[in-house]
Amino acid sequence: MPSLIKSLAVGATMAMAMAAPAFAETDPAPRQGIAAGDVLLRVRTILVAPNETSGSILPAFPGERVRVDNSIMPEVDVTYMATNHIGFELIAATTKHHADGRTGTTGTIGRLASTWVLPPTLTAQYRVNPTGAVRPYVGAGLNYTIFWNETASNALVGAVGRTGVHMKDSFGWAAQAGVDIDITPKVFLNLDVKYIDIDTTARLRTTAAGVQRVAISLDPVVFGVGLGVRL
Repeated sequence: MPSLIKSLAVGATMAMAMAAPAFAETDPAPRQGIAAGDVLLRVRTILVAPNETSGSILPAFPGERVRVDNSIMPEVDVTYMATNHIGFELIAATTKHHADGRTGTTGTIGRLASTWVLPPTLTAQYRVNPTGAVRPYVGAGLNYTIFWNETASNALVGAVGRTGVHMKDSFGWAAQAGVDIDITPKVFLNLDVKYIDIDTTARLRTTAAGVQRVAISLDPVVFGVGLGVRL
């Protein structure tokens, strides 16, 4: 019996030694960088800074223009890597902006209206160093901007009576540049900047001044910083 136990022990030890390489093969070291088929999920804080160019508020206020303020909000985006170098990114975020008069009568009123902006943007990206710990990229794509919950300010309503506001949705192009910097094999820091082509026409249907329209090119630069994970 002791010899049988000894034989079993020796056999078990040999079996474990033979199985160890197989277990090692199924548990590889964490992979650095990204590759085709990877999905990257990021959460950023973004600053949306419009570079607005405004037309006149017509027909009642020729020469009077508007300005649009900046906005800071969280943003979520996802990237699918079609190849080691080429990925497709879709962003989802919504920001609130205010339009203010600059001169003349509307400048005296100040804040005219506010709106929420939803600009889903799809870009194709090229990544220079996909297997490295620092991965710069550039991208270009398309944007469709939806304006929602447009509201006249209390100051405007007080000046011209009840006012309805509508802003036309926009379709345009987008460009971006950024970099992912690994913190762990799966978690990374992301820095990103985008330029988005957004043009709209705001219509103000007022009680005292009738219908007024103003064309606005918003064309914001969007600065983002956040964390991402390779799923």
